[in-house]
Formats: sequence, C-alpha cells, structure tokens
Amino acid sequence: MSALPDEGWLIAHRPPRRTRLFPLAHAAGYTVDDWLKLPDSGERIELIDGSFVVSPAAMGLHALCAGGLRTVLASAAKAAGADLVVVEAANVAVGGDGLIPDIVVLPRELVMARMVIFPASEVAAVAEVVSPGPGNHQRDYEVKPRKYAAAGIPVFLRVELEGPRVEVLELKAGGYEVIAHAGAGERLTISDPFAVSFDPADLLDV
Repeated sequence: MSALPDEGWLIAHRPPRRTRLFPLAHAAGYTVDDWLKLPDSGERIELIDGSFVVSPAAMGLHALCAGGLRTVLASAAKAAGADLVVVEAANVAVGGDGLIPDIVVLPRELVMARMVIFPASEVAAVAEVVSPGPGNHQRDYEVKPRKYAAAGIPVFLRVELEGPRVEVLELKAGGYEVIAHAGAGERLTISDPFAVSFDPADLLDV
C-alpha cells in the first residue's frame, strides 16, 4: 500500500476544479446569451423555454439520414441557382430560444460571414430527423414546429427514420400545414425554398 502524501504535497498539487458546464440560472431561466457562452461538450444543447435540453451525439442512422438530406437539398439549391446554402446543425435564435435544427437553409452571405447564430427571420427552411424516444418525438412534432412557425420560418421538413418517410409542412395563417409527404419508393416534390424532387430512400443511399 502506498503511503499517503504529506500536507505539503497536497498544497502544491491541489485537485483540479470541476468545470461548470452551465452557468447559474437566472430566476426567469437561461437566456440565449447564456446558451452561446456554453463550452463545447460534444453534445447538442438547445435552449427551450429557459431550460437547457441536452442530447447525445446523433446515432449513425440519424447522422446518415441528415447528411443525405443535406446532400439532396444542396444539389437542388445549386441546380436552381438559388443564393441559399444548406448546412447541418446550425445555431438558430427562435424568439427567446436557441435551437439547433438538423438541417438549416440559409442565405449564402450570412454563412460566409461566419455568423455564430442565425436569426429565424433569415431562415428559408429547417428540417428535423426524428430520433427514437418519446421526448424526441414530442419536441419534433409539437415543441419545435410550434416555435419555428411562430418565428415565421416558411418551410419545415420532418423525417422519420422508419422507411424513411418525409413530410413537408408549409407555414399558413394558423401555423404549419402538411403539403406533401412520401415514403421510400415514392417521389416527393416541393417548390419552396427551391424546386426539389427525390425518393426518401435516397437519403440513406448517398
């Protein structure tokens, strides 16, 4: 058994302080400023209704599907000559929330300006790939669509991994309405924010 270090050793070699991931919360909850100050933990951390929601890194199938959707949309944007780019997991300020959609369609000039966070008013479309679990399902079917709609984001795409299956929702006076949907082996065609047509099966075969 090793001898215990003497008192002088302990003074000279103090244990490291624990790193605080989250700042102390305000009475009214966390803010977007607090969110932007968080250290990079390798996890997806979103600010929803004043609280931080932490998700682990996406599983392989989720990441493959999101990457496939980005490839399909980016190719369509380029073919259409749209001055828009398609990026994965960008920070978006949505009212008082800080959200990280799986896919975000943005003006090229904003992305090239190296902005850290993008205002929802500049977002042409977002997409979410629904992960397993009741909490994820509720966020992607209820919480996030409501917030995206309230912020005025014109188009919302939702992808279910089973199939996969894609829904396209367009912003109307009363919120989002489904305007198109398709499963693997079918053709999904939409016109906004640019024309694109694809088989959802392609999202897993890119």
